[in-house]
Amino acid sequence: MLELSTPVQYVKGVGPRIAEVLAAKGIHTVGDLLHYLPFRYEDRLNPRGIAELRAGEMATVIAEVRNSGLFRTRRMPIFQLTVGQGRARLRCLWFNAIYLQDKFQPGQLIALYGKVEEDGRSRELQIIQPQFEILGDSSDGENGTEKKAAESLEVGRIVPIYEATGRLTPRWFRRAVRTALDNLTPDLPEPIPAIVRARLGLISKRAALWNVHWPEPGESLNDLQSSRTPAHIRLIFDELFFVELGLELKRRQQKAQTGIGFRLDERVRAAIKKILPFHPTAAQKKVLQEIASDMEKPYPMRRLLQGDVGSGKTIVGFEAAIIAIENGCQVALMAPTEILAQQHYFSARRILENAGYRIVLLTGSLEADRKREIRRHIAQGNAQLVIGTHALLEEKVEFAKLGLVIVDEQHRFGVMQRLKLMKKSGVDEEASQASLGVEGSESKPQAGPGEPDVLVMTATPIPRTLALTLYGDLDLSVLDELPPGRTPIVTRKVNDDRSDEVWEFVRKQVRAGHQAYVVYPVIAENEESELKAAGKMYRELSGKVFADMKVGLLHGRLDADLKEQVMRMFQRGELQILVATTVIEVGVDVPNATVMVIEHAERFGLAQLHQLRGRIGRGAAKSYCILVTGGKVTEDGEKRLNAMVRTNDGFQIAELDLELRGPGEFFGTRQAGMPSFRVANILRDGQLLEAAKREAAAVLAGPNSEISSEEIRRALIHMRALWRHTYGLVEVG
Repeated sequence: MLELSTPVQYVKGVGPRIAEVLAAKGIHTVGDLLHYLPFRYEDRLNPRGIAELRAGEMATVIAEVRNSGLFRTRRMPIFQLTVGQGRARLRCLWFNAIYLQDKFQPGQLIALYGKVEEDGRSRELQIIQPQFEILGDSSDGENGTEKKAAESLEVGRIVPIYEATGRLTPRWFRRAVRTALDNLTPDLPEPIPAIVRARLGLISKRAALWNVHWPEPGESLNDLQSSRTPAHIRLIFDELFFVELGLELKRRQQKAQTGIGFRLDERVRAAIKKILPFHPTAAQKKVLQEIASDMEKPYPMRRLLQGDVGSGKTIVGFEAAIIAIENGCQVALMAPTEILAQQHYFSARRILENAGYRIVLLTGSLEADRKREIRRHIAQGNAQLVIGTHALLEEKVEFAKLGLVIVDEQHRFGVMQRLKLMKKSGVDEEASQASLGVEGSESKPQAGPGEPDVLVMTATPIPRTLALTLYGDLDLSVLDELPPGRTPIVTRKVNDDRSDEVWEFVRKQVRAGHQAYVVYPVIAENEESELKAAGKMYRELSGKVFADMKVGLLHGRLDADLKEQVMRMFQRGELQILVATTVIEVGVDVPNATVMVIEHAERFGLAQLHQLRGRIGRGAAKSYCILVTGGKVTEDGEKRLNAMVRTNDGFQIAELDLELRGPGEFFGTRQAGMPSFRVANILRDGQLLEAAKREAAAVLAGPNSEISSEEIRRALIHMRALWRHTYGLVEVG
């Protein structure tokens, strides 16, 4: 009998050579093969007769190949296939499909699936670009057709359709999966505790694997296509439950480690009040209270601070830094780019230096002598707040007593980079990366110096389903309120043939005493691209359109000193218009800037457009974002731009962005530590994800009348194996 862990080559009909092809698809074991689910299903239980077809409907037709051929038009070659059932005929067309010339032979039995259409001239019915599968040869006449129709895996049932790979067709996968299921051990382990399965009404693992591939005749085709059958729900919950179990276990391990219990007395509170440049919002007060409460606890803080652009995350981060500094510890603030690190550095100096705090900036572009001097101050404990980029991760950088790590724009860093920065505190490495497992659920506080607290800040609002998966081991704080005096930004979409009107509007705003950004997707021109470039447009705008105004240029290729000089000039109002690339996406704060023109706006991602727009509207004056499009805009492009016009709410925008791009692209799967789900889809399965999180916490609460210690042990062993070998994760968040 086969186990789920049996190498796939031992399935009859596979063997070592085909196993190599399957390995490229991530299929190494019998379990992997059985989790390679159909991407759709065809109702071949009641395939349609050609005479019954109606234009506009999706249909499955099983018919005999009559003839085929390739004919060429001026635009492209078209392959035409005619199939029949008795006297009834149906035409099928494929564009640019020369490869189909030798595919079909008269007499073959073929299954076709696609949208039925009516030919505009002949009024005959046809299917354009149908999906097809050759079922065999019906040259034996009616008996041959009946024989094929009796084949249980191909017709006369709801048939699973798998994505082909190389020479392995959907038909091959059907046979291989069926063989694996027929020979699967009846003693399939059930790692999810019985009470959890009962509470959620989950069917058995074995039944789920059978039914997801070979649905019962009465199963709803709609439920199958939308992955909402009991079989799908069981397999989806399995994946989500063991991800959430691992994250919940990590939370408990972290709370079992020794942290730094910071004191929050009147002296510390007075120090925080002293640096506040304005009256904090209710949201800022609430979030600071959550952070301060975490920092007082004896175990390390692990908190994610989400806030839309302009919501005041930075000042909350500085308040947290003061708690650590006033307790005699150092703080590291890591930003993804030099320009953002510099922005934080100047903000910190403006807000904190007058109160006597010592702040240093460490970036890769600093001269060697300067770097050495700064590293010395850090190692001796003279530098209390250390702001920097990846340069903070270098081995030469050592802290005297690191108490708090603040990571800005976390999604741009790999998870392991954050862990590496935490190690600068001198904490035992094995203790901080305690491996997932049964023993970890009962781990004791570690001896030695305490781990630093970690505050992760992001201005990219993260939809709840994604936060539960990516940052499930972090506590969540949300800044959902803008500081007083901010007015919503008016966003408009225009075609670039109205650029004269756009420039006239910019001119009026500048003459009224305000400033403007003009953003381009690229720095320099490219012969292969029609995109306007920042360099060329800077020359045109400064030399012609706004010749009477002060125009600056900012992009990533400028050296650090020149970048800083341009930004300072714009902040001081010495430049009225700043032509830039996306280098201004984060960390640039100029309250007097009220206009942003984004050229080729259709080329930018939704989150990026929202981040760019967040550079304006930071003062009391009304602000305007103008999205200028050039050329044809795709359907997804229109959705992105319309969302920008419709709302300023970053969380609504993030939900749509996740929907359009999918979770893998939202952050960059591997970089962010996103699990490689085989069945689950966190966009579609949000409710099951919430249930998985709730049940994981219940299981880890410990043995009780409903869950035995043996069931908990079994679940943890299974979870550990999945994390290492299936989800591709060792550490998350």
